[in-house]
Amino acid sequence: MRKIVIGAFVSLDGIMQAPGGPDEDPTGGFKYGGWVAPYFDETMGAAVDEMFAKRFDLLLGRKTYDIFAAHWPFAGADDPIGTLFDRITKFVATRNPDFKLGWQNSQSLGSDVVAKLRNLKSEDGPDLLTQGSTDLLQTLFRNDLVDEMYVSIFPVVLGKGKKLFGDGASPMALKLVNSKVSGSGVTVNKYVRAGEVVTGSFEFEQPTEAELERRKNLT
Repeated sequence: MRKIVIGAFVSLDGIMQAPGGPDEDPTGGFKYGGWVAPYFDETMGAAVDEMFAKRFDLLLGRKTYDIFAAHWPFAGADDPIGTLFDRITKFVATRNPDFKLGWQNSQSLGSDVVAKLRNLKSEDGPDLLTQGSTDLLQTLFRNDLVDEMYVSIFPVVLGKGKKLFGDGASPMALKLVNSKVSGSGVTVNKYVRAGEVVTGSFEFEQPTEAELERRKNLT
């Protein structure tokens, strides 16, 4: 069976928008496109290599597909990522049934993205790795489709923009299986699913009168 694996660069306040350059995605008045570049070092390069080391197909939202299709096919034969992305299958979520997928080895997920992804997950084949694609990520999180996450957290606060998590994600516990800190202060983390959310309590076994009153006044 395939897994769905999230690959995400995020700011400390959870924003993913336009990590690659100032013109990548300025929608909503986002002013800080390219915020990843100043922090990229050998550790980050090794983390990207690790994420791409296993066989995978790309799973992309339409806007990220547009960004990638305008860049990677033109990167040149000496660029290993461009060559890899050209060769593998790109599964694309788009609401436009007439959208033309001009990049080789690209397929639309069709009108029922969730059903298609459940079918793909049940098949044998490479894992499905996301890059960017914040709108698609919300669909994945709402429908409990995520199995693993590579999340690199950058020491910068961006204030506003498209976020990794929105409202309505399905609750899940995660296990941190690998973590590194780059020389530029980026924490590079790999998480896998770890079952349901487990809760506990630091409260007194017998609540105080003040605590009972506090609960009564909750709205």
